[in-house]
Amino acid sequence: MADSLEHHGAALIAQRWHDHLTRERRRSAHTVRAYVATAHRLIGFLGGHLGDAVDAAALAALTPADLRAFLTVRRAAGLGNSSAARELSAVRGFLAFAAAESGREAAVPRLKGPKIPRSVPRPISPDEAVSLAEEAAEAARAPWLAARDLAVLMLLYGSGLRVAEALGLTGAALPLGEALSVTGKRGKTRIVPLLAPVKEAIERYLALCPWPAGRDLPLFRGARGGPLRGEIVRRAVAKARRALGLSERTTPHALRHSFATHLLGRGADLRSLQELLGHASLSSTQIYTAVDAAHLMDVYRNAHPRA
Repeated sequence: MADSLEHHGAALIAQRWHDHLTRERRRSAHTVRAYVATAHRLIGFLGGHLGDAVDAAALAALTPADLRAFLTVRRAAGLGNSSAARELSAVRGFLAFAAAESGREAAVPRLKGPKIPRSVPRPISPDEAVSLAEEAAEAARAPWLAARDLAVLMLLYGSGLRVAEALGLTGAALPLGEALSVTGKRGKTRIVPLLAPVKEAIERYLALCPWPAGRDLPLFRGARGGPLRGEIVRRAVAKARRALGLSERTTPHALRHSFATHLLGRGADLRSLQELLGHASLSSTQIYTAVDAAHLMDVYRNAHPRA
């Protein structure tokens, strides 16, 4: 098989990767478009960089220096840190697929992801949040597990849930609507928004999950059908943040933290935020005003070096 695929053009490999992501990995249409577009950008760059036809053999022979050159060109075109991290993740996935298809070891050149400035607690950007969720899903060993990890992390970011709250959901939450009833600390119940992309991610997971969604059964299941444990979620996030070059502060709880800070930045008042987060006291919510101000100063300093 390796010989028959040896000289296949990289564009054909990218098309087969598209089909693989869509049919076997069951990735969202948005993710497939973004990943395959990255593959074609890489192929276009390599055509000029290598000065020869780009086929499976050329992809297998790439070095870290080749990938650094590609990222340098992309960064010069205005690609930001989080987008560059996502681009690198897609490149790794494409090269691993091409290697596996040719019967080779998936010896993908490893590069450190772009450095993202570290500072006192600071929210991750929407792009980083989605990239983190998608990278964690990409690393899962089965399509239904990938859909589960994506759904859980989208729920933490999109609805501001604690990990325990998300994993405490049962089939009683079905059918899904535009809001979700969540039981938080001390058994206190609150209503949180369920945005369309989050709802779609959960429904995609439920369609693939091999275990029934009974009213009293956990919504999110472990690989063997038991309740999904928080440690599994934390481990998936840790692996994804390393792949993307994100700060060690990027934890599952950081997604909830980002939910709060982004809402505050959009004009949400503290009382409303307190209710959405399920904080017992307003003082717990007030920390986000200081964090948001610190984040704004980071942005200001980065935009105005002499500030």
